[in-house]
Amino acid sequence: MVSSVRNGARNGASVERSGARQVNRAQVVDENFIRFVQGLKLPAQPVDISAFGLSADELSELFESQVMSRQLDLMARKLRLENKVFYTIGSSGHEGNALLGRLTRHTDPAFLHYRSGAFMMERSRQVPGIDPVFDTALSFAANTADPASGGRHKVWGSKPLWVLPQTSTIASHLPKAVGTALGIELGSRSPAVDLPVPDDAIVVCNFGDASSNHSTAQGAFNAAQWASYQGLDVPVLFVCEDNNLGISVKTPPGWVENNFRHRPGMQYFQADGLDLVRGYGQVKAAVDYCRRERKPAFLHLDVVRLMGHAGTDFEVDYRSLRELEATEARDPLLTSARWLVESGLMRPEEILHLYETLRQRCLQAAKKADALPRLQTAQEVMQPLAPFSPASVAEEAARVPAPEDRLRVFGSEKNLPENQPPKHMAVQINRGLKDLMISHPNSIVFGEDVAQKGGVYTVTKGLYKAFSPKRVFNTLLDEQTILGLAQGYSYMGLLPIPEIQYLAYFHNACDQIRGEAASLQFFSNNQFANPMMVRIAGLGYQKGFGGHFHNDNSITALRDIPGLVVACPSRGDDAVKMMRTLMALSKVDGRVSIFLEPIALYMRKDLHAEGDGLWNTTYPPPGEFIPLGEPNVYHPEAQDALIITYGNGVPMSLQAARHVKEATGKATRVMDLRWLQPLNREAIAEMASQFERVLIVDEGRESASVSEGIISAIVENHDKAGPLPRIERITGLDSFTPLGDAAALVLPSVDAITTKLSALLDK
Repeated sequence: MVSSVRNGARNGASVERSGARQVNRAQVVDENFIRFVQGLKLPAQPVDISAFGLSADELSELFESQVMSRQLDLMARKLRLENKVFYTIGSSGHEGNALLGRLTRHTDPAFLHYRSGAFMMERSRQVPGIDPVFDTALSFAANTADPASGGRHKVWGSKPLWVLPQTSTIASHLPKAVGTALGIELGSRSPAVDLPVPDDAIVVCNFGDASSNHSTAQGAFNAAQWASYQGLDVPVLFVCEDNNLGISVKTPPGWVENNFRHRPGMQYFQADGLDLVRGYGQVKAAVDYCRRERKPAFLHLDVVRLMGHAGTDFEVDYRSLRELEATEARDPLLTSARWLVESGLMRPEEILHLYETLRQRCLQAAKKADALPRLQTAQEVMQPLAPFSPASVAEEAARVPAPEDRLRVFGSEKNLPENQPPKHMAVQINRGLKDLMISHPNSIVFGEDVAQKGGVYTVTKGLYKAFSPKRVFNTLLDEQTILGLAQGYSYMGLLPIPEIQYLAYFHNACDQIRGEAASLQFFSNNQFANPMMVRIAGLGYQKGFGGHFHNDNSITALRDIPGLVVACPSRGDDAVKMMRTLMALSKVDGRVSIFLEPIALYMRKDLHAEGDGLWNTTYPPPGEFIPLGEPNVYHPEAQDALIITYGNGVPMSLQAARHVKEATGKATRVMDLRWLQPLNREAIAEMASQFERVLIVDEGRESASVSEGIISAIVENHDKAGPLPRIERITGLDSFTPLGDAAALVLPSVDAITTKLSALLDK
């Protein structure tokens, strides 16, 4: 047992010689506090803390929040050994963030680091009826009654407290915090947006000193500075809780301060997170500045990490015992207790009584939580992952915008797109976006070069002029920021349509969709959503910009994201109708979707011969849409073979089918999937069951392609009463796409499809 803060080093040293790995540092921290308080003496003259701007009641409540957080950590360490708790990353040493819970409002959206227990305890005071101790115990125990995630993860989250659940352990929540800050300002100026928070709200997000170095964090800081530098309001408070460690890697002394003190467009503040009294005014200055000036602020909060990174972390493997004991002597609860005694607010025995009372409260809460049900079935686990309301989505997708609004945007009855001659896909998507922005006045289009330039391929041409810079605007060149902005805007009542210029660029920021956007409904038990339709130009066969970065067929990276909808049109009319469905999915069910636009088909007009115009399409009038999962079928009367394909594969397969028909007389049906995730497995299996020969044309790479999902759909849904069809496939090779004519060597071609189809029909 360590007898006091001061003599802990001597006793700890003897333990080190007899096996330091066996010492329970949580017990050491616990006993240190008790011994320290027992040694406190009542002052002859109480200290007046009001000089620091802090009232007696505030200090008492802040301390109680700190102790609740600490006892939750101690409870988790104890009950993890009994398999009643499943998470042991704690907040000990970071309890100074209770100041943020006090000084920000419960209507200030918060994106929290995992060491934010005291913040949650303190913010919970602002809304009656919340029991943060029991709620946290439910989360620790992975119970279905957990109000944050429904038992799916230990996350800090609360709908009434505006704490959006985060699973990130690094800094991937920072870009959407910036987006939320910008969304507050954009939403407050738009009559079409029902802003869910007060227009003077700020956004708070905290993270560790190690995470501040992450590229995602740096991108978020840069985006906030970039926007502020140009005069935009960005009320985001970045809180770096600096404990000088990234698990075992030490942060160089002075690094955070010197890195952030003099950044343009972002004000730097320092605060003592180890001392509630001295830190109160420092934290308040940062919060007040951010709210008053509507500018980004960086609050550098000095904290320590106690009890290791998590329960399985043996700090003596990488920190000396002397260093551990010096850190433990800086425990913020010691300082808080000393202030309470020296100001005459509490006697030592009252502090210890509170400490033990809260210990029992946490243990009892955990015991009660352990008795409640946990997730039992896969269906329960996945229930909030991908909500789908077919009837409501269909009603929304079929909704017709007001005729007068369409006339205002398109100019006249004659100029309405449905009254125009057939056009290629790029034109039809452009017209479709205009109609969507008319139908959804809270929608916004943004990305690199989408405004005045109209996009690299002119797909967004004219939107800037038609809908103003408030709804169509350029961003800086950073895909993580673009997708982070989309999430933040959606929280504030906007319906984002971000553009990623090329599929290869999406991979730079994939985690903003995989780890953040697509996971939110799952980890919040569908309490929060970030609806959006992300437009991405991609796939191969592009002639103008060759090479890998402008010809990327890595679709598997999208299809592997749970809950994500991936749509891929092959022609203009389909594109318009599919976009209507995707926007309806976003509005009705809060879904995140990817609209994958084949670059090579943007300008394609002809199908079989130059000038035939067969790949141009007429514009589908408002009200027409394609239900999620519904394929398109060409030559439905054909019975000799079936080709299943999508995107660029559709016109190539139709050409190959015509060549084979002319050469052999045999007819081939072509099925355009259109929806790549989720695949319509039933439709695929039903169609394949009508044929003895099935060819899959998939430009994705052989080892990771859509074709694998198609084959499994056919085989696993096969009626065992009849024979399986003969299934063959042609795919892209496992190669990046080279520049120039060599690209044709690694991608499916009309000739290759024709040869493969002919051989299949001969078998």
